[in-house]
Amino acid sequence: MVLRGILLLLGLSLAGCDGSPPPDATQDTGRDTGRVSVSERMAAQPDPGFKRADRPREFDFPADHGAHPEYATEWWYFTGNLATQDGRPFGYQLTLFRVGLAAGMPAGDAPLRSTQMYMGHLAITDIREQRHHSQERFSRAAAGLAGARTVPLRVWLGSWAISGQATGPFPLRLRADAEDIEIDLTLQPGDKPRVLQGDAGWSQKSAAPGNASYYYSHTRLPTSGRLRVGDAWYQVSGNSWLDREWSSSALGPDQAGWDWFALHLQDGRDLMFYRMRGKQGEAQSFSQGVLVDQHGETLKLDLDNTRLSPNQHWQSDASGVRYPVGWRLQVPGKGIDLQIDARVADQEMNHSVRYWEGAVAVSGSHRGVGYLEMSGYQ
Repeated sequence: MVLRGILLLLGLSLAGCDGSPPPDATQDTGRDTGRVSVSERMAAQPDPGFKRADRPREFDFPADHGAHPEYATEWWYFTGNLATQDGRPFGYQLTLFRVGLAAGMPAGDAPLRSTQMYMGHLAITDIREQRHHSQERFSRAAAGLAGARTVPLRVWLGSWAISGQATGPFPLRLRADAEDIEIDLTLQPGDKPRVLQGDAGWSQKSAAPGNASYYYSHTRLPTSGRLRVGDAWYQVSGNSWLDREWSSSALGPDQAGWDWFALHLQDGRDLMFYRMRGKQGEAQSFSQGVLVDQHGETLKLDLDNTRLSPNQHWQSDASGVRYPVGWRLQVPGKGIDLQIDARVADQEMNHSVRYWEGAVAVSGSHRGVGYLEMSGYQ
């Protein structure tokens, strides 16, 4: 969702401007020690030297597949529901974030000095075993440790990489490894065109000017390859969702967080909707989304034509946070009445920044699978 880059900005506000990462947050130091919730940091503001997404703009491809260092935050975000040939299901998430710690180039000529930092989140949900595995990685964008280039597209953070082709981004290859999990996947472009979210790619998130992002998606990317859980490798296939956003925004003071859904329906339609929540849990008018039909035609979704309400909750032992992991989503004008349930209740990303992100199953008027992200819960 468009604000997941703010997760990075707010979490990394703890880092020094020389690009030094925060303390290792992947170690188990007890219940929620060293973690930062989004709501605790969402008042942070970026360096005023960064540009703001304060109006619609013309997109420029292939340049816009690459980095936009004139903005404070940026992210390449992939999720997918995959399965082995015999039907064993997995979910995965790979997100590479770029954050500008200060506008402009660093002073001096030290080779590791940088005003840009990259963070990565890798997760695999083993649905049969009801286990969610995740890892986090940081690096400054210096000395080749992390960075992004446009042609051919490559975004990397150490050995974690998103790689495209000289003639365009697709097919994309995703590679990322950690001690207990690993992915090596190829994503094809599929039959649907790129979707510009919001107002022709400009997505406003609160009333303040510039609290917005530039946002586009590829909603259904046929995916194949392999993944590893522990010592076991699995050949898998399915579909992925790609979100691309960049901004220099923060949440408004009246906002608590968001709930974001990206769904693949079995009839070939794709649905994205995010609900911006106020401090009292109410849905705000900036909530919006899109319904993409089988041919790529789009219908904008908002609170006038879409209804969303939680109906099941789960509480994390690690953080103590209670999340809604069951939802009803309705688009009455399109005959859509969905029950959305977490495929594993515990898919909390409890690293330097805490949020819930995981695979979901869709039932009701239509069947399907997808991903759900939730932030700002206490």
